[in-house]
Amino acid sequence: MNDINVIKEELSEMKDFFTRVIQIVPDFDIIDPKILPYGLKPHTRSVSWIVEQVIVQQAKFNAGRLQVKDVDFKLPDTSLHDCIVLQNESEKFYINIKITSSKRKNKNDIAAVEKLYMQYQTNPDYRLIYAVFRFSFNNTRILFFQDDIHTFSPQFLPIYINPRNDKIQAQYYAPVEERSREEFLTLLKDNSNSITLP
Repeated sequence: MNDINVIKEELSEMKDFFTRVIQIVPDFDIIDPKILPYGLKPHTRSVSWIVEQVIVQQAKFNAGRLQVKDVDFKLPDTSLHDCIVLQNESEKFYINIKITSSKRKNKNDIAAVEKLYMQYQTNPDYRLIYAVFRFSFNNTRILFFQDDIHTFSPQFLPIYINPRNDKIQAQYYAPVEERSREEFLTLLKDNSNSITLP
C-alpha cells in the first residue's frame, strides 16, 4: 500500500476510534454549575485544554473497550502530537487533538514548519493525524457533536505558511490535496521563509 493510501486508511480508522470515544462521553460539566451560575463565555480558548484532556484520558481509560492496546499522553508540551494510540505492538497513530465550536472557515495555526519537516524527514513511520471535535456550550456543560469527528493529515493540506511565525495555517475542514511524503517535504521547504531547511 502506498503512502497516500496508508494515510487515508489511518484517517478513517482514527475517525471511527474517536467517534467511539465520544459515544462514551457525549457531554460533561466543565465545572460545578454552582461555581459559575451564569455559565461559561462560549469561547473555545477558555475550555480547549480541558476538553482535549477529557478526550485523551477517556480514550486511555477505555482502551480495552475501544479495542486498542493503550493510549499514551505523557508527552512533552513541545510534541507535535497530544497522544499516541497504540493499536498493537507495531502499529502507532500520532494524534493531535483540535476542538472547535463552529465550522467557520478560519485559518488556524496547525504546526511549526521546522518541527513538522524534521519529524517527517527523520522518522519514515511518522504520520501525524489531526482529530477535530466539534462541540457546543450549554452554560457549564460541553456537548459533543457525535457524528462530526473530522480527521485530516497535514500532508494533504493546502500549504500556506504564515511568514510571521513560520507555522502552517489551514482550515480544519480544508479541501484535501493528496500528495506524497516527498512532495509534502518539498512544499514545506520551498514555502518556508524564515528558516532554512536541509
